[in-house]
Amino acid sequence: MQQRFNDLIKQDVKPFLAGHGFAKKSLNFSKSANGLVYIINFQKSAGNSADHVMFYVNCGIYSAELARLQSKEIQTAPQEPECHFRARIEELARAVPARFSLTDDTNMNDLRDTLLNGLDEVVQFYDTMTGARSIVDYYVAGPYLHLSEESFELLLQSGDEAAARRYLEALKDKHGSENRWAIFDGKYRAIFSKYGVPYES
Repeated sequence: MQQRFNDLIKQDVKPFLAGHGFAKKSLNFSKSANGLVYIINFQKSAGNSADHVMFYVNCGIYSAELARLQSKEIQTAPQEPECHFRARIEELARAVPARFSLTDDTNMNDLRDTLLNGLDEVVQFYDTMTGARSIVDYYVAGPYLHLSEESFELLLQSGDEAAARRYLEALKDKHGSENRWAIFDGKYRAIFSKYGVPYES
């Protein structure tokens, strides 16, 4: 089954992603544009055996601009866990399983079609993510706590106080009753103060 997996990556995945500008290194595929690094990572399950190979597809986008806001060293070859946007393929593509499985009974044509169709949807999604603001807008729309401090920094730095306030209200509505909200509230208050924007909690 390991050979089937290797063949799938070499004969199907690599040519498809190469056609969209991705370079392969081990089980990672990446391309860079507009200060972003787009990553697609194939992660094999720890419980694999000779007759059963399972794998996941992880998607990530790294932003040099967001890394600067985090006061982190800029990575020229980031790994998927270092990305600012992270998702599994099933979150971005329709009809794709959370985990792919290879056994003697696996219909490889069906698995190949499902995987490549899913990767095509990921590539189309990546095409809509054109900068740090795209990543921020994704999490603001959630609204998600993930990357929230960096999102407020970017929004206020760019002068978009209205968007920052809408995001704050949405987060408050979603998470304001949680015990941990006091921690986030204090962090957000400090960020608003940093940019001289009134904070209303």
